[in-house]
Amino acid sequence: MRILGLDVGTKTIGVAVSDPFGWTAQGLKTIRRSSLEADIAEIAGLIKELEIEEIMIGLPLNMNGSAGPSVEMARSFGDALAAALGVNITYRDERMSTMAAERSLLEGDLSRKKRKQVIDKMAAVFVLQGYLDQLANKKE
Repeated sequence: MRILGLDVGTKTIGVAVSDPFGWTAQGLKTIRRSSLEADIAEIAGLIKELEIEEIMIGLPLNMNGSAGPSVEMARSFGDALAAALGVNITYRDERMSTMAAERSLLEGDLSRKKRKQVIDKMAAVFVLQGYLDQLANKKE
């Protein structure tokens, strides 16, 4: 079972995918947002190509756990995906994912320009990997 992880922002969507066994998350791409229909069509193509069975969307909760406008935008996007594609959507707290991705890229000594190009994809990897680890712990 492969899972697609999304870090949904206003300008971009970071995309990660699990391996077929659901053990590890790999960064796939960053989608430049243009319109809801175009975004859904691109994700639909990935679902078909990669045989995705579930989509996990990160929720950018505030540090105190409350939901702000970004959470509502991510949920609205997930609802639109579910309605258009009939795919199961799961949500996961992603509060620290962008900071963890940034730290990882800094440790890799990537330039600011290169970090900006991959930060959303890496954030999706961190959130999806956390979700995969959570699923593995439930099985044990």
